[in-house]
Amino acid sequence: MTSQTITADAAGTWKLGDLPVHRLGFGAMRLTGSAAFHLGTPSDRDRSIAVLRKAIDLGVNHIDTAAFYFSSLRSANELINSALAPYPDDLVIVTKVGPYRAYDGQWGTSARPEDLRGHVEENLRQLGRDHLDVVNLRRMPKYDSIAEHFGALAELREAGLIRHLGISNVTPRHLAEAQAIAPVVCVQNRYALDRPDPDTDELLRTCGEQGIAFVPFYAVAGEGGERGALAAHDEEVRAVARAHGASPAQIRIAWTLHQGTHVLAIPGTGNPDHLVENVAAGAIRLTEGELDRLNALRPAAG
Repeated sequence: MTSQTITADAAGTWKLGDLPVHRLGFGAMRLTGSAAFHLGTPSDRDRSIAVLRKAIDLGVNHIDTAAFYFSSLRSANELINSALAPYPDDLVIVTKVGPYRAYDGQWGTSARPEDLRGHVEENLRQLGRDHLDVVNLRRMPKYDSIAEHFGALAELREAGLIRHLGISNVTPRHLAEAQAIAPVVCVQNRYALDRPDPDTDELLRTCGEQGIAFVPFYAVAGEGGERGALAAHDEEVRAVARAHGASPAQIRIAWTLHQGTHVLAIPGTGNPDHLVENVAAGAIRLTEGELDRLNALRPAAG
């Protein structure tokens, strides 16, 4: 496929609240190094900035980030600010709060509800914004309920620091819990072709029924998680890729987008060539037969 000519609008559009975005977005986590967080080696700053600017050139208008996305030398938010400010009018930057990393990169104590204002203000400072478009509360395992934390973010939304709210790493009951407090415009959970999860499958369906964006993370990396995509791919994925003249990673992105018009993909990369390929995946149209072949992999996985 001629990926060089394909832009993000090929994937279609959806709205995060009242903010329209192309369904093919960009995850900023891998801008900071060869692997996420403190793993791997730091990225080349100029290359990461070039990737961000290329993403905008390709029509990407949805970037997912967080203040805790940093390596020993790079901060995703700082890179976004340096590369893109003043920001395009249609650019939607989505961040998340809850987890905390100390300056040495180690994970610290998860935020208490009263800590979240500081998390929001740190994202505002790093991004150079006076408000955040969308903030996801990432549920931390030590907290069974998200009510207090989500309520604290709802107060910051009322104060004008946040425009819309989302939730991440949740189960269906957490969505209902949050919706009793304030509107939820997106749900961000781990979701991949080779990683079936009944709770997340239910959330995917519920979000579609209610018009809420469902935003999978690690959709390409799968079990590779923070360290990135694995080299191994199922032969069925490779066969579908060959039929489309595409890479297995592109087929995984395309499969993700085919799970519903409310599904947004946010593949991340620090490689400009991979960025072009990822965006081009939004133009791949899988046949019913191909979807059946790929879907058949899920019960056998995990």
